[in-house]
Amino acid sequence: MTSMRHTQAVFFDLDGTLIDTAPDMGGALNLMLRAHGRNPIAQSDYRHLVSDGSRALTRLGFGEPANDDEHAARVAEFLNHYSQCLADASALFAGVESLLNTLSDRGIAVGIVTNKPGAFTEPLLQKMGLRDRFASVVSGDTIAKRKPDPEPILHAALEARVDPECCLYVGDAERDIVAGNAAGMRTLAVEWGYFPADTVLSAWQPDGVVSTPAEILNWVNT
Repeated sequence: MTSMRHTQAVFFDLDGTLIDTAPDMGGALNLMLRAHGRNPIAQSDYRHLVSDGSRALTRLGFGEPANDDEHAARVAEFLNHYSQCLADASALFAGVESLLNTLSDRGIAVGIVTNKPGAFTEPLLQKMGLRDRFASVVSGDTIAKRKPDPEPILHAALEARVDPECCLYVGDAERDIVAGNAAGMRTLAVEWGYFPADTVLSAWQPDGVVSTPAEILNWVNT
């Protein structure tokens, strides 16, 4: 660990860190593909792209768009499908609920900082009965900047009324670690997230890499 200061809050990325949204994100892609007479794609082929959002998924299914208008139309169509199934099969990763309960019992605030637009973040959390558990939820359009810029994470700390230097930020993408480091927080990369199998998480320069949610507690100083 890089600090022994009391941990005031733990902030998380959403997709691939707290919630396994791959079944519904991929489900939306496959609904779109079927609507265009194309074959569906297996989860093993799209799962590593889920954290990169609609553009990466539509590119996988349809190839590189010819122009900005085609890109915008594909994204809009994908998001329309996703809005109809965003909480059908998504679930907390194994061990996350226990982690959140333990953090709450210890009086440590929890929050979310995601690049997912608020029009999907908020309904997802509400449908899963999770929204009230978080002191702050910062979506990709809550403020003008997005990760890897540190401002969304600093905004979350401000909302939660905590000192950034006394917080952890946990994520499954390099932009999460870059943003958390720049915000002055300790950072953890999770091994259960959405990334190619040959990714070396330590290369992102987190303070640590964890293989289960329970291991995050080893980084919480009380």
